[in-house]
Amino acid sequence: MKGKLFKLLLLTCLASCVVACGKVAEVKELTIIPEPVSLTQQAETFTLSSPMKVSLDNLVQDNATVRYIDQSMRKMHLRPSFVNDGETGAIILSLNREPNSEIGDEGYTIEVSHSNIQIAANTEAGLFYGYQTFVQMLPDDVSSTAYSKITIPLCSITDYPRYQWRGSHMDVCRHFFPVSQIKKHLDVMAAYKMNRFHWHLTEDQGWRLEIQKYPLLTEIGAWRVDRNDEDWNYPRNPEPDEKATYGGYYTRAEVQEIVEYAAQRHIEVVPEIEFPGHCCAVLASYPELGCRRDTTYSVAVADYWPPTAIMCAGNDSVLTFLKDVFDEVVDMFPFQYIHVGGDEAFKHDWQRCPKCQARIKELKLKNEEELQGWLTAEVEKYLISKGKRIIGWDEILEGFVTPSCTVMSWRGTEGGKVAARKGNDVIMTPTQFCYFDYRQADSLYQPQAIGKAFRFNPLIKVYQFNPTPEELSASEASHILGGQCNLWAEYIKDTKHQEYMLLPRLCAMAECLWTPVERKSWEHFQNKIEHHKDRLTSMGYNVCWGSFKPIISIDTVANGLNVTLTAEELGTAFHYTTDGSEPTEASPIYSGTLLLQQGDTLKTLATYRNEVREGVYTFGF
Repeated sequence: MKGKLFKLLLLTCLASCVVACGKVAEVKELTIIPEPVSLTQQAETFTLSSPMKVSLDNLVQDNATVRYIDQSMRKMHLRPSFVNDGETGAIILSLNREPNSEIGDEGYTIEVSHSNIQIAANTEAGLFYGYQTFVQMLPDDVSSTAYSKITIPLCSITDYPRYQWRGSHMDVCRHFFPVSQIKKHLDVMAAYKMNRFHWHLTEDQGWRLEIQKYPLLTEIGAWRVDRNDEDWNYPRNPEPDEKATYGGYYTRAEVQEIVEYAAQRHIEVVPEIEFPGHCCAVLASYPELGCRRDTTYSVAVADYWPPTAIMCAGNDSVLTFLKDVFDEVVDMFPFQYIHVGGDEAFKHDWQRCPKCQARIKELKLKNEEELQGWLTAEVEKYLISKGKRIIGWDEILEGFVTPSCTVMSWRGTEGGKVAARKGNDVIMTPTQFCYFDYRQADSLYQPQAIGKAFRFNPLIKVYQFNPTPEELSASEASHILGGQCNLWAEYIKDTKHQEYMLLPRLCAMAECLWTPVERKSWEHFQNKIEHHKDRLTSMGYNVCWGSFKPIISIDTVANGLNVTLTAEELGTAFHYTTDGSEPTEASPIYSGTLLLQQGDTLKTLATYRNEVREGVYTFGF
């Protein structure tokens, strides 16, 4: 027994020595994402030592945000030690006794002086975001490396968000992801100050939420016949009596776990319960909710287009079903918003359904689009009585929308502009900037993704996203709540692929939604993102390194063509030839401008971080 105790004490001492004798780092350049509203860096420095002293001002140690910070620092081997207020060398976390009107509810200030680091905010949310900025002041590998001393520049930061809605969407219906991956998604959102998690929970390919009053939604609707080894676009239909074995769902206990996990990170979970379309899983479970009482519906095994399955708007039991479902959804999700879908509702069945046509006539509606508007308004009225607000995809504008409905504009920005001019709140998420199921680089070198080559959304393009169209007036623009990135999962079967499609594009989206336009700079972001790729990798995420096809600019001059090459990823070198031969790592490296002639052929080969990336690109002139 004494021998075991001695070994235990020895191991404890050794572990303490490892931490105490950890590496020493000096951070010379601050690379904060999203870029703060104001950041002034000085040449002088402040040194943090492990254990790191933490002082609380107008806070208690049992506060939820303080507990998060404590746990976060321990995971990074920083060993927080809570000390008396204002002690020299401490990190001081402070809630302002007198509100700072400049920074609002989510802003913060940071002062790194010779004596300490002060992080102050009006609210816990602001304090949380200030802490995330502090973490980014530390070495890129702080999540995986123990440091005994870290030196950082003296600086002064004042920061607050441009938009209130900074969202990230996750589709768990096409492919199911475990609770652990949801949490990992929430962690990276929190690291970049994103605050709305749009959780797409129901689809043709699966119903993912336990509803106690309708158990068949998860007994039947959560499972489909496995076709994962086949092309998503051309799967075999299920055989008679073939078992549905692929899928899953979240229990009420798991939902509570995720909601609480998100709330500790100041993230609101926005559940999406899709109606009236995209409902194969519903009709497979409860066929009486369809127009034709068709008992042949099954949970879609893969691509299902056009998605003609639709709930019967003329059937009173559909509205009863929706109210019952939303009763339980309201009980599980305490936040303000619920997303009700409404997109791609093909209404062929409604056009032929006696009940739907009778409903249109009874309500004196113009068409099937207005019938969807009526059904949405009825659900909204019910949810308003429960203290909730609804969001719908921009197709809901094709019928009618109530003034209190929020529109999520995905088919470009036109729907958002129409809604803002009507006085509806808007969340912008146009496909060309915000859909992260699109490829990030040349399809020859990327994992499978949705659509053709034109569905191309590299990091540089995401960074160009501006949620507020310039043509809106100031009063109309006030209805733009913000934006979000969407990660649809048709072609994403596992967690590594999911992270690869999300990162580092989420970093660019975060800066678009937080940072004032005048503070954004692609050149500065290029430098920062190189650090954050390493930071994210250190945190255990699978990151896409980028697109390595050169961006070509051509300027016609008197003696030929001036050709300029630029790279999306900082640090990329382009080896090139102009004589028709294949470039190698021994070929000249592009620098400056190339003078070429009509008829010349330029071939390039990219190297990045000492590796050849992608393949040879050929350009004719």
